Amino acid sequence: MGQAGFLQVPGARIYYEVEGSGPPVVMIHAGVADLRMWDHQVAALRDSCRVIRYDTRGFGHTGSESVEFSNRDDLAALLDHLGEERVHLVGASRGGSIALDFTIERPERVITLTIAAGGISGYQPPVQGPKEFWERGDELYEAREWERLADLESRYWADGPGQPRDRVPEVRRAVRSWLLSNYRAEKETGWPVPLDPPAADRLHEIRVPLLVLLGTLDDVGTVASMRHLAASVPGARLEELPTAHMINMEQPERFNALLLGHISAHP
Repeated sequence: MGQAGFLQVPGARIYYEVEGSGPPVVMIHAGVADLRMWDHQVAALRDSCRVIRYDTRGFGHTGSESVEFSNRDDLAALLDHLGEERVHLVGASRGGSIALDFTIERPERVITLTIAAGGISGYQPPVQGPKEFWERGDELYEAREWERLADLESRYWADGPGQPRDRVPEVRRAVRSWLLSNYRAEKETGWPVPLDPPAADRLHEIRVPLLVLLGTLDDVGTVASMRHLAASVPGARLEELPTAHMINMEQPERFNALLLGHISAHP
């Protein structure tokens, strides 16, 4: 029997869902999605794990007041609310950056860490994606042309830069719908307080077992960041899959197998 609800934190109400029983696994969504991106993982893990997922501020069912806040504090508050002292932590894209920062700030609360196509706060990869993509995205955002912006971003992140538009149509449609829904809502997102010093200067502090996943068809900056992360943390395991940014949606069976193996190896 699943559980869903809202947690009141300073300046926001965090929406969360919990399914299954067993070792606690917390999943943090990408910046182009909401907690629904983890549907395949919840279905695969809930028979053996307690799967916790939530919408971060400004996404899905979670709003925010115009206040400064810490994504790490929000996550810690959710764990406290659910009675979880230590968890297996999973993050994708922006969610990966949040998970990485949380692990550095609160290592005692993390059993294992899995980062998929994530970022490293404070790190500038030696290669970057096409400048035109970012500039065009900024233009469309300023003009509030949400349909065109959702088209642009879903093609880049779901199909992959330079890939055929019909490569993964179901994934692209899902990502586009989440982007469009979020942009149209025009929610207040608040002002996240960054980790200080940032993760880029503190990767040597990570002691928990780390699994890093990257898609070889992804944005080149993301690929470089994930390779740097895996090379900088002793004992980290790097897995490269033939996908774009949404690894868990493109290859859910492979993703689930790698994640379950990582969790079961570190009870």
